[in-house]
Amino acid sequence: MEATTINQTIKATYPEFPPKLRVLSTVRQFADKHPAFSQGSLRNLIFLAEDRNTSKGVINGNGLEIALVRIGRKLLIDEARFFEWIDAQQGGK
Repeated sequence: MEATTINQTIKATYPEFPPKLRVLSTVRQFADKHPAFSQGSLRNLIFLAEDRNTSKGVINGNGLEIALVRIGRKLLIDEARFFEWIDAQQGGK
């Protein structure tokens, strides 16, 4: 098999090769890297991420859970998904 044929086969089988590395950060690391988001504002967004039950019924979450990765008690923010979520908040733009 020629090298070009092998490369074409790999690209057809694995469109994202080499795979993209996910950038995961703690709340503190994310806030330090992106000063537009304070730790307090990030923690509030995380608190409001999932649906929650109240005495008046279910309150829908903000949808941020797609950008959150939980490993035991550790919570990490996936940078790429967080900014995709930000873009989705813009409405029809």
